[in-house]
Amino acid sequence: MARKVDITDKLTFDGNPFIVIKGKELEVNADAPTVLRIMNLAADDPGPKEVAAIYNLIFPDKDRKEIEKMKLCFDDLVTIIKAAISLVTGEETDQGEQ
Repeated sequence: MARKVDITDKLTFDGNPFIVIKGKELEVNADAPTVLRIMNLAADDPGPKEVAAIYNLIFPDKDRKEIEKMKLCFDDLVTIIKAAISLVTGEETDQGEQ
């Protein structure tokens, strides 16, 4: 019989993290397949097409609509995307964390 190892207790099923902007909580997709795609797109100085693809991957539709209501300049949008990437890749600092 083949060997079986149950690793369930070694895994975390915490769900997606959130970033907060002006009191609004925005969900950040943190599932492994999405993060791997984002990391691939973010490598080597992403251009506008890659930034748009990352934005669509990292935020659910309802949260993208909230971001769009904020009428941000492009630099601010890039700041939000970078913060979300740092959050899901584990590179974020504790600054502002709740």
